[in-house]
Amino acid sequence: MTDYTIRTLRPDEHRAAVDLFRATLHVAPTTDEAWASAQRALQPGRTLGAFDTDLIGTARSFDAELTVPGGARAGAAAVTGVGVRADRTRRGILTELMRTQFADIASRGLPFAALRASEGSIYDRFGYGVGTGSVNIEINRRRAEFRPDVPHGGQVDLWSLDTALQRLPELYAALPHSRAGMLTRPAYWWPAWERHAREATSPIVTAVHHGLEGPDGYVVYSVERKGWNDPAVLQVIDLHAGSDEAFAGLWRHLLGVDLVDTIRADERPIDEAPELLFTDIRAVRRTGGGDELWIRLVDVPTALGARTYDGEPVVLDVVDPVLEGNSGRYHVSPDGVSRTEEAADLRLGPRALAMIFLGTWRPSQLATAGAVAAPSPAALERADRLFGTARLPWCGTHF
Repeated sequence: MTDYTIRTLRPDEHRAAVDLFRATLHVAPTTDEAWASAQRALQPGRTLGAFDTDLIGTARSFDAELTVPGGARAGAAAVTGVGVRADRTRRGILTELMRTQFADIASRGLPFAALRASEGSIYDRFGYGVGTGSVNIEINRRRAEFRPDVPHGGQVDLWSLDTALQRLPELYAALPHSRAGMLTRPAYWWPAWERHAREATSPIVTAVHHGLEGPDGYVVYSVERKGWNDPAVLQVIDLHAGSDEAFAGLWRHLLGVDLVDTIRADERPIDEAPELLFTDIRAVRRTGGGDELWIRLVDVPTALGARTYDGEPVVLDVVDPVLEGNSGRYHVSPDGVSRTEEAADLRLGPRALAMIFLGTWRPSQLATAGAVAAPSPAALERADRLFGTARLPWCGTHF
């Protein structure tokens, strides 16, 4: 028996939920000015609250689409704003918020949930797994000289902040979402981008690459300079290119920005290789990286059936203690996915299933860590091939 209730919040309760979440991150409450724009990022009916006498926990989401291996898109709830008040933690409130949210997501026919984890030890017990990874890079601008065979790219123009706010949503939507793990950015995503851009201490610059058929890539960045004679750092905030020419053209623009010593770009695709653009490969240094997008298969048969496969069939025995309707055996092959009573090749939980789904991790890697059980090495080899992807997945979208 719990001493709290969970329900969908009314619009007049949203600000209290946002401030509760901010408090869990040790951030001050929203100002009236900030709330005017922040509330536009809240999709109606997607914010949950836990109450005893007051609001003590919250979780929210907005509807988006996730690109899966093969290029199809499937519905996903982008989960954010999850927090429990400091004097009510470790009482099962977060667990009930997650269960209630999963039920809501499933009722709306979305096979996936996705989030960016503030802590790496929280969400795996609810069946989330690391779906994509990323790398941080740093470029020494004075050593970075383009190789003669690198495409020159097309024209690059700068957009004002107001123009970027008006036109970037359409441009981002039009670019090919060629990597598994990428998310669409619905109308509820852009108000947060606008707020961060307007509140930034250094001017935000948007440079757009134009190919033969119009805009086909963009980069958003800022330059931080502490003092007149101090080294300046250009920070890449968001970069998406729809072609090799756009990729090269945007990097040419960045390397051409005056009064800059270092260029930093965080959370880039692991297999992206800007160092190959330059005569000195050591001009680019990888400085860190880690997990990026976490996913949860809320509806396992629908989620498994959304992507393509290449290889021999594999039978998965999924054990899902949180969403028990997902538990069972699934025959997975290039011809489709179906429930089966055949003997299992792999036995795994929802966390491991999430980790292999997009192709970031191989089933054999998780077997080594004890997260996947298989009767033979041959079964793991078949699963590695079946779930493998030509390119590593990447999200590239904060929320």
